[in-house]
Amino acid sequence: MPEKLAKDFVLAHHYSASYPSATRRFGLYRVDAGEPRLSGVAVFGTPAGANVLSRALPELRPNIEALVCSRFVLTDACPGNSESWFLARCFSELRATGVKGVVSFADPVPRRSADGTLTAIGHIGRIYQATNAVYTGRGAARTLVLLPDGTILHDRAAQKIRKQEQGHRYCEEKLIRLGATVPRAGVNPAAWLRDALEDIGARRIRHRGPHRYVFRLPSNRREREAIRLGHPPLAAYPKAPDVPD
Repeated sequence: MPEKLAKDFVLAHHYSASYPSATRRFGLYRVDAGEPRLSGVAVFGTPAGANVLSRALPELRPNIEALVCSRFVLTDACPGNSESWFLARCFSELRATGVKGVVSFADPVPRRSADGTLTAIGHIGRIYQATNAVYTGRGAARTLVLLPDGTILHDRAAQKIRKQEQGHRYCEEKLIRLGATVPRAGVNPAAWLRDALEDIGARRIRHRGPHRYVFRLPSNRREREAIRLGHPPLAAYPKAPDVPD
C-alpha cells in the first residue's frame, strides 16, 4: 500500500505515535459496509539496530530474506480473528517475494502520560503466540526517554536533533508542542535537546527489553526447521506485562 496512507494510519492508531523505516506495507480493508475502509496496517522493514536481524536469523540475508515487523495495528472494529488472518496473508505475500524470516517485538511495559492517562497497556505478543511464533527471549535492555504525552523519544529521533539530520524539524516540533522553547538561531542542538527535555519534564525509565518473536516463513516444515535461529527458543511464552518501575 502507499507509504503516506500507511504512515497516516499508524500515526493515528498505534500507541507509539511513530512510523518506522518501511520496505513493505500491507493494508487490511473492511468491506462489510459496502465501501472499503482501511482498518489495519502491517509494516515490515529495516530495524533500527543493524544486528537485530543478523543475530536472530544469522543465515538469512538481512532486509532481503529477513525483515522486522515494526508495526502491526488493527482498529477495534475488526472481528476477533482478523489479526491472525491478516498476519497470515502478509506472510504469504512476503514468502512469494523471497522473504524467509520475520522478527517481531512486543513491548511489555505499560506507560502513562503526565496526567495519568494509560497510553500503552503493555503487550506480551498474544497475536504472535496465537500464530505459533518462536519465542526467543528479550531484546536488549535499555533506558528510555518518556515524554509527557506518554510516548517515547527514540534514540534515532534524538540523534536527528543533535546532528540536525533529515527529519529533525519534525522531532523538534513535537517537543515544542509539549512545551519546549523554540530553538534560537545558532544554538547548539544537543544543548537545546537537553534543556528541552528538562523543561517539559521528560522522565527516564529502565526497560528490561522487548519480547522477541521469530517467524520462519517457508510453507514446508522441513524448510522451516532448517532455518537456524541465532537465539535459543524458549518453551514458555510470557504471560503478563511487566510491572513498571
